[in-house]
Amino acid sequence: MTPTPGLEAPPYRWRWIALAVILAAEVMDLLDALVTNVAGPTIQKELGGSASLVQWLGAGYTTAMAVGLITGGRLGDLYGRKRMFLIGAAGFTASSLLCGVAGSPEMLIGARVLQGLFGAVMLPQGLGLIKEMFPPKEMAAAFGAFGPIMGLSSVGGPVLAGWLVEADFFGTGWRMIFLINLPVGLLALAGAIRFLPESRSSHAARLDLPGVGLVSLGAFLLIFPLVQGHELDWPAWTFVSIAASPVVFACFAWFEARKQRRGGDPLVVPSLFRKRAFTGGLLAGLVFFSALIGFSLVFTLYAQLGLGYDPLHAGLASLPHAIGGVIGFVAAGAGLAQRLGRVLIHIGALVMAAGVAGLALTLTLTGPAVTIWQLAPALGVAGLGMGLSMAPFFDIVLAGVEPHESGSASGTLTAIQQLGGALGIAVLGTVFFNLLDSGWSFEDAARLTIAIVSGMLVLTFALAFLLPLKARPEQTPVADKEPVRV
Repeated sequence: MTPTPGLEAPPYRWRWIALAVILAAEVMDLLDALVTNVAGPTIQKELGGSASLVQWLGAGYTTAMAVGLITGGRLGDLYGRKRMFLIGAAGFTASSLLCGVAGSPEMLIGARVLQGLFGAVMLPQGLGLIKEMFPPKEMAAAFGAFGPIMGLSSVGGPVLAGWLVEADFFGTGWRMIFLINLPVGLLALAGAIRFLPESRSSHAARLDLPGVGLVSLGAFLLIFPLVQGHELDWPAWTFVSIAASPVVFACFAWFEARKQRRGGDPLVVPSLFRKRAFTGGLLAGLVFFSALIGFSLVFTLYAQLGLGYDPLHAGLASLPHAIGGVIGFVAAGAGLAQRLGRVLIHIGALVMAAGVAGLALTLTLTGPAVTIWQLAPALGVAGLGMGLSMAPFFDIVLAGVEPHESGSASGTLTAIQQLGGALGIAVLGTVFFNLLDSGWSFEDAARLTIAIVSGMLVLTFALAFLLPLKARPEQTPVADKEPVRV
């Protein structure tokens, strides 16, 4: 990578202020990925729309993010990381404004998709900029700053969303969860213009637009019928669409292999899929993140629609889960991940499955009279397992990746994380709403959906045996990995 004249010789003297700008962008994304789970029922009530609106608010954002992340980093390599960060931040802020003034469900969903796309342009640039700005001895500290920020966002996001909805500042109600991005986004833009250096890769790969198109089509064919099918009474085309999705992904794999054989730059390096550890990691990650994000949606829906909590109380009810996750991350970072390796993923999956099963048992014993305090122990255990599993996951999966494959592997793995979130919202949200439409009580629908989550976590435990026992840091330097996103 060759810095432009605007970049001083390392260490860049504004590097810590520039890091704060990058972290501000991360906070915007993390909060927007979480807030609609809590605010969704209120948005549906005030804006109108069907039950699928609540699902699309999350699935539209994460699907767009997943597709965009695969190529977002290459845009910075080609056209300059500072430039693409500015475009992404400006677009994210503008689309947040569109969300805040949306007058229809369709407009809001479209604005959420735009948020995801611009977020996928903005976020990957921070990784390359940090590598340019910080000397090796400070690199770990720079990347280490992501952990506390992500932890605080995961803890505070649901509570902030509930508080903003309940506070109803200036009569904005739920709209403030998006409008709050405006001052943060404008500050990030001003800071980026002043403090971010410009840099780009001297050997940037060309964009694989046909590959992006095939991935986008495959994801759409899968997610759209899963979200809309239950409202349309599952017409034949929904099953055709779901069946066509793996065919499109197979065409994508064939196209990428053919492109590489002809000397082109594939979107995803085909050799990655010949590595058992990597393909196993993709499968385990898809199942795990589907369970995690889908569970979060179903719990907040049950808290508000079933238990009658207002958005603030629903956010507070989810706090033990987030706090447990932070504790799990801290414990893993204190040496557990290095000592236990893959075993920690197994332990975390089982602990989270036990916590989720404990939540189902709590609902069975208490019924609709359950309190926040009765929910807290099981949610805390589930969060602890989440943190233990996620902390070593990326290092373990990337252990067998060659240095020249690391960029493609990291981008693909992060995209799978986002796609798993979209899939979890679509599948588990659809199961929950289908059960309600069939006359099930909220408690029974929640218990069965939570039981499915437990099964998905057990499947994650089994799939983790495909991973190597230990990460090999010499093959996965910290600068080549995306920070784990909660």
